[in-house]
Amino acid sequence: FAANGWGEVRKSGGSFGGSGWASTGKWVADESKETFFVKTSSRACDKMFAGEAAGLRAMREAAEASADEERLKIPRVYGCGDFDGPGSGSFLIMEFLEMGGRGDARRFGRAVARMHDATPTQAEPAAGKFGFAVDNTIGATPQPNGWHDDWPAFFRDYRLKHQVALAGDAAIDRLAEKLLPRVPDFFDDGQPLKPSIIHGDLWSGNIGTANGQPSIFDPACYFAHHEAEWGMSWCASLGPAFWEGYREVIPEAPGFKKRRPLYELYHQLNHYNLFGGGYRGAAIGLMEECLRRVDDE
Repeated sequence: FAANGWGEVRKSGGSFGGSGWASTGKWVADESKETFFVKTSSRACDKMFAGEAAGLRAMREAAEASADEERLKIPRVYGCGDFDGPGSGSFLIMEFLEMGGRGDARRFGRAVARMHDATPTQAEPAAGKFGFAVDNTIGATPQPNGWHDDWPAFFRDYRLKHQVALAGDAAIDRLAEKLLPRVPDFFDDGQPLKPSIIHGDLWSGNIGTANGQPSIFDPACYFAHHEAEWGMSWCASLGPAFWEGYREVIPEAPGFKKRRPLYELYHQLNHYNLFGGGYRGAAIGLMEECLRRVDDE
């Protein structure tokens, strides 16, 4: 805080939520009364917050290309880093937003679509590459990135194959041997595949409003086929009004329904790796459904 000229800054109030891998709080500058939202973790910054900070900045840049009335409010990032000393943990400092519940669903849908539809300014996605400049996390799970020309291969190798390897489950391995070579078959509808910045972990807990403006936060961003955003829609409570707004900007592609369980599979596998339990059955069921969808054609 001192390095940025904010002077003495003190924690104000209790926690604003958190997880098993990060804690949050509000901090206030003594003189200016400027407020900050701070996340801390026992993990090193390059393993936890560097990717989140880069993702927030990428989403904010894409959102700000839209008109005010159709813009997502993404918190500004002030900085992130490690506390002093090895193994001392890390922090992420952001703009503090006065958050509220969900607002107008149609407006929210249009705002997300505008972010997806924004023209990338980074050289790699502007040249048609998928991925991200840094590795990040999806929950507590490492999410490898890098840059890649081939979207189906990227999603197969850096998303599905990665989660399958983490699971170490014989039944999942057997299904993966059949499904992974078929991933390109989900993209045979002739639709162009272009990189869009996606939130990457868009569930109900990461959605709200800031002074009435739709807002999303706690991302696992990368430049992806925009439909990959909906792999978490099973727990995002996105109703008809949201989809009406979204589809006004980005119409549904012919192969969307075919691909949707494939995109959900990534997140169900991740939930199995994080939490175990019934997510194993959900992941296996989706793998079987995906195989039926490509076998039926």
